[in-house]
Amino acid sequence: MPYLGLRRIFRAFFLASVLYIILGLNRSIIRKEIHTEIAINAPASRVWEVLIDFEAYQQWNPFIRKIDGVAKPGNRISAQMHLGNRRMTLHPDVLAVKPEKELRWSGHLYVPGIFDGEHCFIIEPRNENQVLFIQHEKFNGLLVPFFTSILAVTRNSFEEMNRALKERSEKEK
Repeated sequence: MPYLGLRRIFRAFFLASVLYIILGLNRSIIRKEIHTEIAINAPASRVWEVLIDFEAYQQWNPFIRKIDGVAKPGNRISAQMHLGNRRMTLHPDVLAVKPEKELRWSGHLYVPGIFDGEHCFIIEPRNENQVLFIQHEKFNGLLVPFFTSILAVTRNSFEEMNRALKERSEKEK
């Protein structure tokens, strides 16, 4: 009986390897990007303050409802995402924290190489009281071609968060 289990594992590994080779020949199939941006009439310091205040996310953020952990390079955080009526918790590794400029993390779904993402929040000052807020994610992996509908919902979720961040950042403290 243990032989049958090994046989199934080998078949699954072989099939995944063949699929990876086929899809790997056309990298555009296994790579997708989402890019959204919004102008916010607030200083970079205010937008950063709202973005990094994870404890307040439940009050205003329709996309990322909760983050546990500390935004520090090398740390793993826990982020509860809401994509339409789907909810998922990811555990990305923080890659970069540049106050008033960038927060970036990287994570994957179950096993690296299956469905990976690198998410960036970028704050670009236009003047002292206005910024361009950019939310960008690069996806890659074997399952990316099969998640096009989820990626469309993800784009909408990015845009919802951008609008909510704008509204909260532009309010007086």
